[in-house]
Amino acid sequence: MKEMKLVRKAINGDKKSLEELLIIHGNQLYRTAYLYVRNREDALDIVQETSYKAFLSIGQLKNEKFFLTWLTKILINCSYDVLKKRKREFPAQTIMDHSLPSKREKREEILDLLDAITKLNEKHKNAIILFYFHDLPISEVAKVLNLPENTVKTYLSRGKERLRKLLGGLDTNGENIISKSI
Repeated sequence: MKEMKLVRKAINGDKKSLEELLIIHGNQLYRTAYLYVRNREDALDIVQETSYKAFLSIGQLKNEKFFLTWLTKILINCSYDVLKKRKREFPAQTIMDHSLPSKREKREEILDLLDAITKLNEKHKNAIILFYFHDLPISEVAKVLNLPENTVKTYLSRGKERLRKLLGGLDTNGENIISKSI
């Protein structure tokens, strides 16, 4: 309930309230940005750009209960802007981040999953990231992507199937890699 009050205040021009909301959701925004760009510096830049754009346009938010959906949509657009710019500048690089688990096998499994996610087509990648990594319910994913809920379910199903194929289906213990990692 406190968050809704902060959103209302922010819409009405209280910049401190918006700042507090961005702090509350900062880690989640960073993790989502990192899933798109797989680079710490770019992810931080995306969160900063998202915050800047949120400050500029918070007054345009029509319904305070969709604040996080609105903010996530800004973040996704900023992520794609960075990816487009990076594509023009130099080939994509695989960069290992220090925040990943210290066990080598787990780190490799996570890197394989992240690499596989980047190979998905855009609609499946967006659905997978928002649902599994951003923990949004299907109804919110549908709003962020401007799609019907059943379409989101289809994208999730097809995206998971594509990930299974990209990752080889089962690990050495015969367990499904997708459900272990996501």
